Amino acid sequence: MAEHFLKQAKQYSDSRPSYPSELFRFIASKTPSHQLAWDVGTGSGQAAQSLAEIYENVIGTDASEKQLEYPVKLPNVRYEHTPSIMSMAELEQKVASEGTVDVVTIAQALHWFDLPTFYRQVKWVLKKPHGVIAAWCYNVPRVTDAIDKVFDEYAVELKPYWDPARALVDNNYRSIDFPFEAVDGADDTRPIEFVSEKEMDLDDFLTYLRSGSAYQTAKQKGVELLSEDVVERFKSAWTEDGCQLKVAKYPVYLRIGKVGAPEA
Repeated sequence: MAEHFLKQAKQYSDSRPSYPSELFRFIASKTPSHQLAWDVGTGSGQAAQSLAEIYENVIGTDASEKQLEYPVKLPNVRYEHTPSIMSMAELEQKVASEGTVDVVTIAQALHWFDLPTFYRQVKWVLKKPHGVIAAWCYNVPRVTDAIDKVFDEYAVELKPYWDPARALVDNNYRSIDFPFEAVDGADDTRPIEFVSEKEMDLDDFLTYLRSGSAYQTAKQKGVELLSEDVVERFKSAWTEDGCQLKVAKYPVYLRIGKVGAPEA
């Protein structure tokens, strides 16, 4: 899905929410060692930067060269442009050798992947036993009742332009294939909910809406979903309480699992 974001990569970098520190602490608590993390579909590097505070080294990969222009450069993070589907040789060359990765993370991207191929590669690079895969998605932001009402009406117009894979996000990753063992302390691999918060004004919020792939798809087809009338309705709801800055709350749903011991 890299092509969806080529033209609006800077908007995407600026408007995406960060992820709560509790999410990364929870993931790290499930990996016995903290030497190497692979952040797949790293985009503008939000998750990679947080991982870099916990893991000695982080590799962030993305199929979009444009997206990789925007991550903050850190001494223990290496960014790599990779093809959408890598061969095993490319995986070893660009990412890591077999059995050397502590955790593989995928933020808001797993629903775009060729899952059988990707999972085979995840199981190859992860340390055995107890190497961890952590994939999460965030759903629509909640701001205030008035803004949420306008957003939900706007989302109805947006829905025909979502890629079908988006349905996996709407379902909070409950139905996505996830063939891994439960991590220590968990009974299963069902989604675990966290909350991400982002302070923004109306312009930030509209930038977030315009950075979405469905909005861009509609625009490419000559449909402007954020018409003057819709923007005016958002503006009226946003200024209803006289406060310009709002806290948008994004529910984040984590699927986390581990690989077992290598087969004899």
